[in-house]
Amino acid sequence: MTAYEYLSQLTYIDRRIQYDLMELEELRLRSMSVSSPNLEESFSHGGSTEAPFVKVLELLWKRQEQVNRELAELDAKREEIKGVIEQLENKDERMLLLYRYVQGMKWEDIGEQLHAGRTTLHRWHKQALSKIKVPESQKTEHNGT
Repeated sequence: MTAYEYLSQLTYIDRRIQYDLMELEELRLRSMSVSSPNLEESFSHGGSTEAPFVKVLELLWKRQEQVNRELAELDAKREEIKGVIEQLENKDERMLLLYRYVQGMKWEDIGEQLHAGRTTLHRWHKQALSKIKVPESQKTEHNGT
C-alpha cells in the first residue's frame, strides 16, 4: 500500500458511510409508510404473518448497526492516520496532509490556510508522501487482498 492509498482510506470509509446513510434514510421513509392491515381472514399456511413494515424495520436496525460500526472504524482510522502524519518534522508538510486527508479540504482552501501557491503545495505534498511511513499491518493487509 502506498502512502497515498493509506491516507486516502478516510475518504473511502467516509464515502461508504455517506452511501449507507442515504440508504438508511430511504428505509426510514419506507418504515413510516405503513400499509393498511388486511382485515379479511386468510387461510394461507405458507406466508408470513408479520406486517410488511416489520421487515423494513429489521433492515433499518441492521443498517444502523452497520453505520455505527463504520463510524467507529472511521474514528479509529482517523486517529491512526493523524498519528502517522504527526510524525513528520516539517510543519508545512504535516499541516498540508492533515488538511487534505483528515479534514478533506480542497487544494485552494489549503493554499489559503498555508499561504502557498498550487505548485508549492504539490511539491510539499510529494515530499510529505515520500516521508510517510505506512504501518506494517497496512502493508500486509493490502498485499494479502
